[in-house]
Amino acid sequence: MYKTFAEVTSALASGSSVVDVVRGYLVAIQQKSSLNAFLEVFEESALEQAAKVDEKRANGQAGRLAGMVIGLKDNLCFKGHKVTASSKILDGFESLYTATAVQRLLDEDAVIIGRLNCDEFAMGSSNENSAFGPVKNNLNESLVPGGSSGGSAVAVSAGLCTASLGSDTGGSIRQPASFTGTFGLKPTYGRISRYGLIAYASSFDQIGPFTNDLKDAALLLEVMAGKDDFDSTASSKNVDSYSSFRPKAGLKIAVLKEAFELDGMDTEIRSSLDQQIKKLRALGHEVETVSFPYLEQMVPTYYVLTTAEASSNLSRFDGVHYGYRYPDAKGVEDTYKKSRSIGFGPEVKRRIMAGTFVLSHGYYDAYYTKAQKVRRVLRDKTEEILSQYDVILTPSTPSTAFGLDSVKDPIQMYLQDIFTVHANLTGHPAISLPIGKHSNGMPFGLQLMGKSFGEKDLFDIASVFINNSKDA
Repeated sequence: MYKTFAEVTSALASGSSVVDVVRGYLVAIQQKSSLNAFLEVFEESALEQAAKVDEKRANGQAGRLAGMVIGLKDNLCFKGHKVTASSKILDGFESLYTATAVQRLLDEDAVIIGRLNCDEFAMGSSNENSAFGPVKNNLNESLVPGGSSGGSAVAVSAGLCTASLGSDTGGSIRQPASFTGTFGLKPTYGRISRYGLIAYASSFDQIGPFTNDLKDAALLLEVMAGKDDFDSTASSKNVDSYSSFRPKAGLKIAVLKEAFELDGMDTEIRSSLDQQIKKLRALGHEVETVSFPYLEQMVPTYYVLTTAEASSNLSRFDGVHYGYRYPDAKGVEDTYKKSRSIGFGPEVKRRIMAGTFVLSHGYYDAYYTKAQKVRRVLRDKTEEILSQYDVILTPSTPSTAFGLDSVKDPIQMYLQDIFTVHANLTGHPAISLPIGKHSNGMPFGLQLMGKSFGEKDLFDIASVFINNSKDA
């Protein structure tokens, strides 16, 4: 099936229709249903959309994304279609409106093919927390695809759609991108409107794309980015031509010392990144090791703040307004207790309880206030490094994909995000690039973090790394 938008446009130029393209993906989805990537395929509406796009193509009025088939993480709203955040508590809920990011894709004639499995309310690093079962890694079905946007990553990696959307709160795009050999972008906080994204942690969440091609990721950002009257946190800063790459010479790249010295870091991943660095230096780029002494503080800070925000955001799911309601409850309090106890899964309940605790009287200053102060320290140090360097380089993940049901300890699972939470805590853009394959046959990624709203430079620099890995 078509892996990139260039392949789709080539097929269209050779006489295929958008309906043909969609039908091809529908067959692929059916053939690979064992991956559990799709919770629902919008077959009827996708074919209707495709037919309309074909009409526009015939009239010379087609948008920039005509023929691109896109899957949506199951926490993005699409009017007239179900959205559940992979949770029982939203079972049967149908969206009344369309997310801004999704609408902008539709306006450029992309076709939405279905909703994709994810960790419940985007809480997880393995996609094993879905109420509808785990997603399996298409490259090895005994392994996880990463999370929380595992279905989105697998759908793209397996060729079930041209691209997909995920959300990234602490690495939920970049970590599964690393585990599946795809490109995963978390834009600057505020670069893409969050209107229509079911909230987990509002000061961290950001929508971004999964693709098999760097240019496709850049094009999707171009279409989705920009001001939105429905989201006051969406930036009005100018949207650049991200997809017109200008590979840069004489780069200054900061490598975080503590990331490469981390205990438990896979030796092959470390060695591969060392080889990348050597090649960059040979090409005349300046690569320097810098200290970022807060690596061990990032995951605890992230979980204090995000669980606090989750506790607040998820209070609206109560069994009264919409979604699952316990049928035999007696009275309002019993309805709330039993609907939420049964409707939410174990990981979501764990985070709600942790967040309620850190916000509670007597603990607020000790945890939440202190974590906010640490967040400011992290941002200031990151800004200091990026004032002297073009980009920060780290691994995307400390290992390749791990086995299904192999990580039992929640703390060990949380540490899977050790390199990715950085960009969410500070709000900077970051991208995972598929640059290596382990001797175990699984891919892994390299992460680049750029200046705030510096996605143009980030893509230009990323293109250097991709060309570098192709020449290897």
